[in-house]
Amino acid sequence: MITDENQMKEDIMPVIEKYYDVVVVGAGHAGCEASLACARLGLETIVFTVSADNIAMMPCNPNIGGTSKGHLVREIDALGGEMGKNIDRTFIQSKMLNKSKGPAVHSLRAQADKSEYSRSMRRVLENQDHLTIKQAEVSDLIVENGVCKGVRTFSGGIYHSKAVVLCTGVYLNARCLYGDTVNYTGPNGLQSATHLTDSLKENGIEMFRFKTGTPARIDKRTIDFTKMEEQKGDDPVIPFSFSTDPASVQIEQESCWLTHTNEKTHEIIRANLDRSPLYSGKIHATGPRYCPSIEDKVVKFADKNSHQVFIEPEGKYTNEMYVDGMSSSMPEDVQDAMYRTVPGLEHAKIVRNAYAIEYDCINPVQLKPTFEFKKIHGLFSGGQFNGSSGYEEAAAQGLYAGINAAMEVKGEEPLILDRSDAYIGVLVDDLCTKQTFEPYRMMTSRAEYRLLLRQDNADLRLRKYGHRVGLISDEEYEKTLKKQKEIEDEIKRVTNTFVGQTEEVQNFLSSNHSTELKSGSSIAELIRRPELNYKMLAEIDHDRPVLPEDVGEQVNINIKYEGYIKRQMKQVEQFRKKESWKIPDDIDYEAVSSLRIEARQKLEKYRPISIGQASRISGVSPSDISVLMVYLESRRQQKD
Repeated sequence: MITDENQMKEDIMPVIEKYYDVVVVGAGHAGCEASLACARLGLETIVFTVSADNIAMMPCNPNIGGTSKGHLVREIDALGGEMGKNIDRTFIQSKMLNKSKGPAVHSLRAQADKSEYSRSMRRVLENQDHLTIKQAEVSDLIVENGVCKGVRTFSGGIYHSKAVVLCTGVYLNARCLYGDTVNYTGPNGLQSATHLTDSLKENGIEMFRFKTGTPARIDKRTIDFTKMEEQKGDDPVIPFSFSTDPASVQIEQESCWLTHTNEKTHEIIRANLDRSPLYSGKIHATGPRYCPSIEDKVVKFADKNSHQVFIEPEGKYTNEMYVDGMSSSMPEDVQDAMYRTVPGLEHAKIVRNAYAIEYDCINPVQLKPTFEFKKIHGLFSGGQFNGSSGYEEAAAQGLYAGINAAMEVKGEEPLILDRSDAYIGVLVDDLCTKQTFEPYRMMTSRAEYRLLLRQDNADLRLRKYGHRVGLISDEEYEKTLKKQKEIEDEIKRVTNTFVGQTEEVQNFLSSNHSTELKSGSSIAELIRRPELNYKMLAEIDHDRPVLPEDVGEQVNINIKYEGYIKRQMKQVEQFRKKESWKIPDDIDYEAVSSLRIEARQKLEKYRPISIGQASRISGVSPSDISVLMVYLESRRQQKD
């Protein structure tokens, strides 16, 4: 809709008018992936940002990846996205988390040089063919007869397009708070976007108000690291991107540091809770459950005497250190006091205060599983604007929305990933199907088939989709197919390669605290032993071919967890039967007479595309699903 203000501008003076295939609103992690995807698929794309100096900015934590989030980055890379490649270029420390646990929860996490991460991603966008960067605030959607035809900027400029992707992040009507201080800005004091929300509401889009927060940044020179536990990176470093040469990421790494809050910290917080906007009533928006402020931790976990605090560098060329674990919106004087109670921070000087930020976002159940709005054709949405939290979740959604916007413009089949395909599929389904009233965060526990959806096999799972849409080259895809064949061939070989009770074999087993053989055994059977693995067994596997390390890793996992993998694959078969039972777009749920009223209302609101999706809607019971299946079958028979 066109605001009166913009209409007057148009009436008074001529305005700029441009034509593009795709308009992307926002150049954070979601907007970067969305705009790159569209441009790389040959579509003339323009990406709008309130500040061209802050493309791919990291306003909060200085890391990419982590538990389950590392899975998302690997999947982004497998589909042809940029985040994995960019962090490989700009990281200062890398660690594989949860290595003591099974491979399903192994997750890569890298500390980034924040400013270099942003600069590097900006260079990628600036040098991408078919992509234009424009610093301007988008104020209106141009919608005609339920179809989005472009956007209008605050200056009155008109940008026609065939599709629009909204990736506004935390900038819509943003305000930052600590104590009684309220700044009507986006993160880090950047300009907020104050006009687009009205246009969204005028077009019937339901909006939410969410909150997140960030801790203080402290001058490195004022920290006593001798009172903290040093946290070093891995050696060797494993890259995020499947395209990155592992040799190129073996760099000298920066250290992080571990310390803890204490009872003195908690006393200061408890004594000043009434001055926190979270508890004084100044903040009404809903915050993230799984990333609470230090105030929330002290109140909700009152039995805990301390909480972990990680001190992380913001980059190689700055003294700013990020205080991970102490997000806060306490007043400035309270922040100064509470941070100084932490061992090693007794003399700390705060460079940037901690703050909470409120912002507008949408109710994501308004989206189709392609991230297109159900009521507005050609309008897509991705990132924190969809009610999620986190850089990685944002980038995954941006890439997904960008791909589907491009497929729409090109008249090609959309990309729809389901819960058995990828963590991205879980993310999409949860947002579109399961009502969320708080910022959504990805976790490994949300993925039912997480043993299949490991971060180590993302390329084997998803490169085919990236190749199909056009973001993965033939050469890259051929490499993936070659890798798959090498894995299959090697599994077959070790299954059919036997060793006997030779002195060499028995000595090897004994030295590795493994039971000696009483009869011959295949190499595969030995791999299944908990104390042994594929790599170790090279010592007695004399005919082993020279293979890349990632091939050996897949051989090891597939053999060790064969029984569990087969069990999950059977579960996936059952899951996909329900997903393949599609529900017609024109179904009238009022005509399904045996459905309960609640089920009718919920099904009408969500408009699921399959029986599988319908079964995951809260308020739709198994008996409702049975009724719906009978109805669909009878409808099909009538048409036949």
